[in-house]
Amino acid sequence: MSVTTLSQPHTEFRNADRRQESLLAGIEKVCLLRIARLLPPRVKPDHLTILGFAAMFLAGASYALARWWPPALLLVNLWLAVNWFGDSLDGTVARTRDCQRPRFGFYVDHMVDSFGALFLIAGLAFSGYMSAWVAVALLLSFYLLSINSYLATYTLGTFQLSFWKFSPTEMRILLAVGNAFALFRPTVTVLGMHQRFFDVSGAVAVVSMAVVLAASVTRNTLALYRMERL
Repeated sequence: MSVTTLSQPHTEFRNADRRQESLLAGIEKVCLLRIARLLPPRVKPDHLTILGFAAMFLAGASYALARWWPPALLLVNLWLAVNWFGDSLDGTVARTRDCQRPRFGFYVDHMVDSFGALFLIAGLAFSGYMSAWVAVALLLSFYLLSINSYLATYTLGTFQLSFWKFSPTEMRILLAVGNAFALFRPTVTVLGMHQRFFDVSGAVAVVSMAVVLAASVTRNTLALYRMERL
């Protein structure tokens, strides 16, 4: 009788090529490298991952708090900055110190991102500043775009960190600006009707992600078809 045990994979793991072409990619890379070199050795990549995860939970909680205390929208901006620090810096620190764990890092980092998006958008829906149906559509769009990115990483060997010059960093900035706007103008007039600001901006985000997803799926499918013609 043979016994199957979990062990270290025998096949060599090949890192995917990271493609980062966002508007702020150059400046962000310089900043992250400088911060990574200044961090004390006792601060580990895992600590930064946990910090980023906790920040997203607190951002969602701050959105929920805004239902009763609107200035909590600005607290969200603080947690978005903390999330950028932890989420963007953990991989940079690992690469700078040559202590990368590509399998572990890829899996954990993106599961953390998935739960973080759930916390953030659920909090926004609970805040009353966004309708539940817009929040669901936004979360679904994010998950579909993420799934497409992960599948492309596995099949094409390229990890796309940005789409059409936008990455999570630019999205955090847009969301922070939106929070400040919504604090003073929670509703806007569109086609003569009063709508929640975050419903309008959320709908725009859903449509934008749908267009990006359609273009990416088409491009990836054609590339894979050419690679594996019968």
